[in-house]
Amino acid sequence: MDARIAGPKDVDAVAETIALAFRDDPVWGPALEAADGGTGHLHPFWRFFAEGGIPHGHVWLVDGPRGEAATVALWIPPGADELTEEQEQAADALMQRILTPERFDAYRRLWTLFEQSHPHDTPHMYLSLLATHPEHRGQGIGQRLLAETLARFDAEGVPSYLESTNPANDHRYERAGFRPVGGFSAVLDGAAVTSMWRDARGPVG
Repeated sequence: MDARIAGPKDVDAVAETIALAFRDDPVWGPALEAADGGTGHLHPFWRFFAEGGIPHGHVWLVDGPRGEAATVALWIPPGADELTEEQEQAADALMQRILTPERFDAYRRLWTLFEQSHPHDTPHMYLSLLATHPEHRGQGIGQRLLAETLARFDAEGVPSYLESTNPANDHRYERAGFRPVGGFSAVLDGAAVTSMWRDARGPVG
């Protein structure tokens, strides 16, 4: 599998794959649901995360045959932020225009729950998003990309953390070495979010 680090020219492809992959996610589907039922805001919303993550140098992707990102792993390194303050404000402004006031309040509270759940004591790689384009699902490429990136962090002796927003994926993360360490319920419908941690494997240095 030919995985590579995404660059600025890949922002739209990365955002599109994330938008498509998380459109029906048990947590993010309801949280980002527009009042009119439209989905046109999803690409620009997730584009903020692509723009925020790519400069850190740890957004990995596998190219599809038509220029799409077949699968994407968006990692945030220790001490870095997912979004700049300006990107966070712009994302909030977008969702405030799209969501009803009640849903926007739930959206903001959901982010607070993510932040409260996130560990801050031990430096780690944070898997913000792992997404596979719908046209490439069922081929195992997401799992292979995950394994490839984890092997790199193992070589550096760096642990990893993620939040699983779909229980159907929990066993896949456990197979990759993650273990549940906590969790919370989504604001709107009580969907489960599972916090998972993985210690680095193998020799350090």
